[in-house]
Amino acid sequence: MAEAIRLGRMTDTMEEGFIAELNVKVGDTIKTGDAIADIETDKATLPLESYYAGVVLHVAAKKGDSLKIGDLIAIVGKQGEDFSGLLKAPEPPKVESKQAAETAVSESTVNSQQSITVPQTTESAQATNKAVAQSTVNSQQSTETARLKASPLAKAIAKEKGIDLHTLSGTGEDGRIVKRDLENVSAAKVFTGVEAFTDVKLSPMRKTIAKRLAQSYNESPHFFLTVDINMDKVVALRTDLNLILPSKVSFNDIVIRAVALALRQNPAVNSSWLGESIRQYSHIHIGMAVAVDEGLVVPVIKFADNKSIAEIGAEAKVWGEKAKAKKLLPQDMEGSTFTISNLGMFGIEEFTAIINQPNACILAVGGIRQVPAVINGEIKPANMMKVTLSSDHRVVDGAVGAKFMQSLKQLLEEPLRLLILR
Repeated sequence: MAEAIRLGRMTDTMEEGFIAELNVKVGDTIKTGDAIADIETDKATLPLESYYAGVVLHVAAKKGDSLKIGDLIAIVGKQGEDFSGLLKAPEPPKVESKQAAETAVSESTVNSQQSITVPQTTESAQATNKAVAQSTVNSQQSTETARLKASPLAKAIAKEKGIDLHTLSGTGEDGRIVKRDLENVSAAKVFTGVEAFTDVKLSPMRKTIAKRLAQSYNESPHFFLTVDINMDKVVALRTDLNLILPSKVSFNDIVIRAVALALRQNPAVNSSWLGESIRQYSHIHIGMAVAVDEGLVVPVIKFADNKSIAEIGAEAKVWGEKAKAKKLLPQDMEGSTFTISNLGMFGIEEFTAIINQPNACILAVGGIRQVPAVINGEIKPANMMKVTLSSDHRVVDGAVGAKFMQSLKQLLEEPLRLLILR
């Protein structure tokens, strides 16, 4: 049977359309969903998809035509089929007068009420109620089906992808859902599985860590300072040291040495809050946070400012091995005056750490990354590292923390001083 393709309303405010491009001619074979024309509307130029498949028997419009809603564009059917009856404009839908409509509604209501009040037996009432319920369901389904407008191709794609067409808004004529409306829609996948969990009993170490961290964070007013440090010279220094030293040193060993000397220059940071007083330490004991299965342990490198990079590296290696083997003694983790937490080896660029009480500060060290940097007025690749100081504001003021970070930056950007200063 031949079918007419007419211009439908492609946007909610569209009254007419301009044929920007006509994509078919008489004799062409088209499929459902093929764009037969590009229609310029009041909002955009949209493809007009065919809802029918077959041979183009007649083309009533041409490129450049301005058409009104309902105007004929083309006729599709079987080769040689008579389509003369489709050349006439469709009759407008019959609209009843307002009075007639109101009368019909009123009579329908009266008849409905009368039918409800007819005396019935119990069996008759049940049968009637069942029929009414089924009629209501059928009516709802029919209304829902009528409300959903989609091209056959859109329906096929939706079925294949598992997409609910009721969740989409159509951009085709008269709000019809067409192929393009489904192109960027992902199918809603249903994932199934078994819900499960495991309650892990807290070890004494985990309980202690949790208690101390919560106490520190809740009692100490933290503030944070971050600086970017150019590590180019540290990278070169480490390479040279590892060529001559019997044991390899890490970037963390060099950072510990630099922190110790910066603390010597800024003793107010090397302090603790005692409640009624602030204790400033003359000695410098650096806590070195080490990750283990149950959390973090912090062995202490004592008198770190008096030790060389090689000596710090050797001691740090011992503490790391003991921590992983769970052989650290309580006295190995006591007495720190400042703590360093380094997550750079895990690819972390920047983070903040919770103060390890009774220390007033902790330094969070990120990874070294190569980025573009302005050096002597030129953009060059540079090895940069972010470090963040967490400070107890009761002990350390912002300016004091800033001066410490300035000292640390200078020492790491000119690391030869780490070898000279004692």
